[in-house]
Amino acid sequence: MKKTIVIGIAGGSASGKTSISQQLKDRYENTQSVVIIRQDDYYKDQSEKTMEERVKTNYDHPFAFDNTLLVKQLKELTMGKAIEKPTYDFVQHTRSHSIEHIEPSDVIVIEGLFVLENEDLRNLCDIKIFVDTDADIRFIRRLLRDVKQRGRTLESVVEQYTSTVRDMHNLFIEPSKRYADVIIPEGGHNMVAIDLLMTKISSIIQENVV
Repeated sequence: MKKTIVIGIAGGSASGKTSISQQLKDRYENTQSVVIIRQDDYYKDQSEKTMEERVKTNYDHPFAFDNTLLVKQLKELTMGKAIEKPTYDFVQHTRSHSIEHIEPSDVIVIEGLFVLENEDLRNLCDIKIFVDTDADIRFIRRLLRDVKQRGRTLESVVEQYTSTVRDMHNLFIEPSKRYADVIIPEGGHNMVAIDLLMTKISSIIQENVV
């Protein structure tokens, strides 16, 4: 039986995790040998809460995620079983009604804030990556993303960053860097590191073919 390789990509908000994951997806799209799992889709369901209550949730704390379900589904994928993955609606601040069917793959890339912080997730990863980007760059990227893509106001983004994001990063995310096998500065703009990562994935896929 072929071994599924799990690559964990962690790092601060807007550090470049998704950019790296997307480049990997684009590179291997035709082979269907790599699947991307976003930890963000495993935010806990808040459909029974009012919008006012949802807005007050600390989305930058590990408790905001249903990591039990994420670990369970990752294990199922590595055992060759398909999963029905949840998705998240960032405008409504709760789990979406849309479900994504995911088939097993040679390589699974799991990306998210707490991929290396959570011991159960960390132990499932064969390759552990931390994307290390300066705080000011991450804040600017987050501001642009949340306003343009998630319907947020500038004031709400700044308030969230100063009240929770910055402190949670220093408390939970930055310390998880010590678990990384590889640290990639500047995320998706570091083409040397990404090329090396793609070379490693190609090698894994080739070994599985043989």
